[in-house]
Amino acid sequence: MPAPVAAHKTALSVGEVAKRCDIPVSTLHFYESRGLIKSWRNNSNHRRYSRHVLRRIAVIKVAQRTGIALTDIKQALSVLPEDGAPSAAQWQAMSQQWQTLLDKKIADLTLLQQQLDSCIGCGCLSLQDCPLRNPGDYLAAASSADAAE
Repeated sequence: MPAPVAAHKTALSVGEVAKRCDIPVSTLHFYESRGLIKSWRNNSNHRRYSRHVLRRIAVIKVAQRTGIALTDIKQALSVLPEDGAPSAAQWQAMSQQWQTLLDKKIADLTLLQQQLDSCIGCGCLSLQDCPLRNPGDYLAAASSADAAE
């Protein structure tokens, strides 16, 4: 069996990661500043990334495309190891965190889809009656609670 290759020999530069993930370098820096990914500096003070970061970035991009907030993405990624590729069980644990969130988003979008035709162009501009802007007239309830204080 061949000896494992040291991480520094398989590390990717910031440009290589950006190109392989089809994102700007600035996005990598942003993800890193938010704690979503990690890098280290080589002897020349250049950023280097482990290859497993490619999978993390793919997950981040898919999650963002579905409307999951970066704070929720970070929380889900926290169950994955930062220094290596996750196991299938770890991926499963991460995906379970998003199931409820995605179910709610699907329900909200379905409701929007069902009510959108009646709202577009209705011209009511009524905050009391609008099922999209103020479902169940929750703004009135909030105003009543504020007035009671």
